[in-house]
Amino acid sequence: QVQFVESGGGLVQPGGSLRLSCATSRSMFSIYALGWYRQAPGKQRELVASKTSGGRTNYADSVKGRFTISRDNAKNTMYLQMNSLRPEDTAVYYCNFEPAIRSYWGQGTQVTVSS
Repeated sequence: QVQFVESGGGLVQPGGSLRLSCATSRSMFSIYALGWYRQAPGKQRELVASKTSGGRTNYADSVKGRFTISRDNAKNTMYLQMNSLRPEDTAVYYCNFEPAIRSYWGQGTQVTVSS
């Protein structure tokens, strides 16, 4: 079974940057659309950004122009570069297929934006 392992979260001040990584062990990683999701306390999990195997990207309006999704198929790794972070970006960030498959949710990585 595919497993996704997220890393790179942490505490950052408003306006700062973080780069999240999502690693997986499956060689079929390259043929699926993948996404970054987040869940803030008391809110539903939402799709933040996605990227197809062909390179087409999609972003939530709240992160457009600030976040960039990328993937390295040779390394079975996906990234989320987050710039100009805001307190409202505080959440646990997850990666999964897009659309997400329930059984593949990992532990996520906590991102906290605070001064």
